[in-house]
Amino acid sequence: MKILQRIPERPVKLGLVNVGRILPFREKRSVGPFVFLDRMGPAILTPERSLDVLPHPHIGLSTLTYLFEGSILHRDSTGAVMEIKPGEVNWMTAGKGVVHSERTPAHLRQSDSPLHGLQFWVGLPLELEQCDPSFSHTGADGLPEWTENGLHYRLVAGKACGFESQVPVHSPLFFLDIIAGEGGMADLRGKLYGEAAVYVVEGSMEVNGETAGTGELLVAEDSGNVAFYVSKGSRIIVLGGMPFPEPRFIEWNFVHSDREVIAQAKADWVARRFPEVPGETEFVPLP
Repeated sequence: MKILQRIPERPVKLGLVNVGRILPFREKRSVGPFVFLDRMGPAILTPERSLDVLPHPHIGLSTLTYLFEGSILHRDSTGAVMEIKPGEVNWMTAGKGVVHSERTPAHLRQSDSPLHGLQFWVGLPLELEQCDPSFSHTGADGLPEWTENGLHYRLVAGKACGFESQVPVHSPLFFLDIIAGEGGMADLRGKLYGEAAVYVVEGSMEVNGETAGTGELLVAEDSGNVAFYVSKGSRIIVLGGMPFPEPRFIEWNFVHSDREVIAQAKADWVARRFPEVPGETEFVPLP
């Protein structure tokens, strides 16, 4: 595996929870259809320090939330209310416009609780950028799992390695979660497509005599030639897929191929023309 780019995780503050931002990066805006990647935590939440991401809008993307530890209560303007737990996937498609909040569930607010997970933004094909918003939850039993070379694989979303996740994605992509017990070789040559990157969640990996540690993302030069060694006790994410032929622009929480649509979305948010989240009265103002 030849490395095209190494991208470090950068610290970002999201309320009271520390966040590491991986994508977009100034020299690499996306990998396949993935235009945004944040790591939440790892953190210990307390009764005085809970997760409260107030209602905020999106257009032109799908969000994918995947947890390693903890729990988040999702509410959105489609009427969906869902608590996501480790090994499950929340997939929300914004289309022409959606609003959602993410909070620590009430039953976890009276004691300390961990939180660690990932949230992705995935761009939509042109014909779906203005679709009606929707929400889907996929349990752990909808995510294929297998073991190879001493590594445990879970296909969180998309198609790869002859498997397909039940998460209802809108374009060719893959998101693999790999956990090493004693360590082993992840040989994905010929099993991926489009663009591919490898992100170290915990521990380390080795490729071509180089070591990458926690919080680093390595972009592969060739998605057809991805192979690396996963160190003992490490956790690795592999993501990517087919990039769109036209660019996607990101401004605040909005993603779209047309800047004028983003400008209109900003005006609509300021004028409170977006749909509301049932049961929520607070909101995040346009910065």
